[in-house]
Amino acid sequence: MAATATLGPAAPAAEPPLDRRRMVAFVCMVFGMFMAILDIQIVSASLAEIQAGLSASGDEIPWVQTSYLIAEVISIPLSGFLSRVVSTRWMFVISAGGFTLMSLMCATSTSIDEMIVWRAAQGFIGGGMIPTVFASAFTIFPPSKRSIVSPMIGLVATLAPTIGPTVGGYLTDLFDWHWLFLVNVVPGIFVTVSTYLLVDFDEPNLALFKRFDWFGLVFMALMLGCLEYVLEEGPNHDWLADEAVFACAVVCLTAGPAFFWRAFTAAEPIVDLRAFSDRNFTAGCLFSFVLGIGLYGLTYLYPVYLGRVRGYSALQIGETMFVSGLCMFATAPIAGRFSGKVGPRLMMALGFLGFATGTWMVTGLTKDWDFWELLVPQILRGCSLMLCMIPINNIALGTLPPARMKNASGLYNLTRNLGGAVGLALINTILNDRWDLHLARLHERFTWTNTAVLERLDMTRRQFEMLGGDADAMALKAMMNTVRVQGLVMGFTDVFLVLTVLFVAMACAVPFIRRPRAAAGGGGH
Repeated sequence: MAATATLGPAAPAAEPPLDRRRMVAFVCMVFGMFMAILDIQIVSASLAEIQAGLSASGDEIPWVQTSYLIAEVISIPLSGFLSRVVSTRWMFVISAGGFTLMSLMCATSTSIDEMIVWRAAQGFIGGGMIPTVFASAFTIFPPSKRSIVSPMIGLVATLAPTIGPTVGGYLTDLFDWHWLFLVNVVPGIFVTVSTYLLVDFDEPNLALFKRFDWFGLVFMALMLGCLEYVLEEGPNHDWLADEAVFACAVVCLTAGPAFFWRAFTAAEPIVDLRAFSDRNFTAGCLFSFVLGIGLYGLTYLYPVYLGRVRGYSALQIGETMFVSGLCMFATAPIAGRFSGKVGPRLMMALGFLGFATGTWMVTGLTKDWDFWELLVPQILRGCSLMLCMIPINNIALGTLPPARMKNASGLYNLTRNLGGAVGLALINTILNDRWDLHLARLHERFTWTNTAVLERLDMTRRQFEMLGGDADAMALKAMMNTVRVQGLVMGFTDVFLVLTVLFVAMACAVPFIRRPRAAAGGGGH
């Protein structure tokens, strides 16, 4: 009896060692997700080459991107239900195989109409890979292994959009635009076959398909598809002044309530919104939304500045932007190691403050900034992305029960994509509005009574006289172009200032996140 009383508490059960087969299968899935995310930015850098190759008009070519994004934003939340029906294995095999086939069809397109159709199919089928990988990471691996898998998916989710312009620029410069899609074929076949052979995480539940909510799917597709179109096209068409944007806004506002009604009343809703009852998940989605603004917004802003102000080619832009990718590679293992030792809230605060510091530095932007002036801001951006992404993943998905993981992963990834779409729309709107404002103010100062302006105009005119031609007209045109560029640069500084305020606000909001509870666990079959 005494001997029994001296016994201490039972030691915790040892976690099973990392299953190598599952790890290899998961790495293959991560590579498939990398292809799906990369394909957005890799094409955006070479739209002009695709337009020339397909003889498309300026109004038609944006649909190469818009069709993919609309289809993908519908597919991501739907993937949770479908993976429960057909299992993770078949969901990923169908997604990877379909994405590969559609990539081949895009490469063989001979008209813009064919390209738009295949791009939409590519986005819809391939979009299912992204949330499936996130759900698998937090379901099949125990919490002790998340310092390995979480940096892996975080790196891919942030690195792929960042290096997209670089990869696209190199492929287009060395070969032609067809290779933007052909580059997916061989890796896609490998991912499809390896996933079929290695993945055995769960079993299908075909009985769920009998209760598939078709009305919910229609309402969700209308709501998200029209929302994505409004956000993509609104800034370029004066928002609701454009008939198509206005019509899509009306459809979105009409379909939205209908979708939420189905989500709360259907016997088996297409998307289960109950995950938002978890405070950590809701907070993680909010921070993921803002992270999407930083990820996609800055990936957009730097190339626009380098192209429109500095006159860089797609290849030069890619080489300049590659710094952020290198910093992500370097930071990922460090952030993964710290994630188990440092509280996630501290890591997120440091990450968003790093974002804010980088964007604050760029508020001093001039028309002469190039690689070296942008070096430190890009280093801060690359490091901050990884410091934010890993703890946000863990806070949002790390404490959910496995039964909710697939559905929650779709919602979580949707918030990041919507954050990027909303961020780009706001950035374009602010940039255009502030550009117009600065141009108006500059025009007020550039008058025929301003001595400095007259001296600059006279000096420019004398330079053009040496070249021959109408020196007065050329000097005036050069002066007006200088004013436009200066107004655009001032618009960029305003956008970076707004982003700085946003990131500082998110860093200040971090303490309001509840300290994560013990993880729900994973590693089950």
